[in-house]
Amino acid sequence: MTSKSVKTFAPWALLIAILLLWQIICSAFSVSEFIFPSPYAIGQSMVEFAGPIAGHALSTFWVTMAGFAIAVVVGVVLGFIIGSSPVMYAAVYPLMTAFNALPKAAFVPILVVWFGIGAGPAILTAFLISFFPIMVNIATGLATLEPELEDVLRVLGARRMDVLLKVGLPRSMPYFFASLKVAITLAFVGSTVSEMNAANEGIGYLLVSAGSSMKMPLAFAGLVVIGAMAMAMYELFAIIEKRTTAWAHRG
Repeated sequence: MTSKSVKTFAPWALLIAILLLWQIICSAFSVSEFIFPSPYAIGQSMVEFAGPIAGHALSTFWVTMAGFAIAVVVGVVLGFIIGSSPVMYAAVYPLMTAFNALPKAAFVPILVVWFGIGAGPAILTAFLISFFPIMVNIATGLATLEPELEDVLRVLGARRMDVLLKVGLPRSMPYFFASLKVAITLAFVGSTVSEMNAANEGIGYLLVSAGSSMKMPLAFAGLVVIGAMAMAMYELFAIIEKRTTAWAHRG
């Protein structure tokens, strides 16, 4: 087996080993499903409640994608503005860092007052928690453009905007795709947290409902589904990154 095949199957082998160990511990020590359900109990719950879980998962997915799409647009625009000017970078970056330090769950009650209970707060929470990595990586990619390269291009007649658009942005693509992989997982966290507090559908709502009904296998099934969706999107962006920015990883 080649090293590439080993790397491909290693995560699956580790996951299977963890599930087997989990099941063995739960069976050997007769752990109550209410305390810590076994993988078998979680699988049973996923089959039994497949319809409701799928409906809530679909709701969470489109809400997350909506918030993530807004985050990509805003993150790229802000990152371009901040990274294109040393003055803007010095002025805005500390403020955005301070904003990112604020707990996004604290915004949910405010968003409920503004937009009511439903998809609105979830979309905006997903956006608020996921745009920062995109903005930072775009800004960093532009701000770290070598002065010597920029001087050479200026001598050849390139304007500042030409340098940013034709050299800076392409060089920022590896940073951009790396940020997408981080941001998409954060977006799922944001939408789920919001749904737990201000929604009547979605995986977050399912988690709260299952917990209040003492159906812990169902709650864990919801966690499995949200994790699977996040990992699927992560892998999608990883594939796109590998195919579009292979030049950045050569040598």
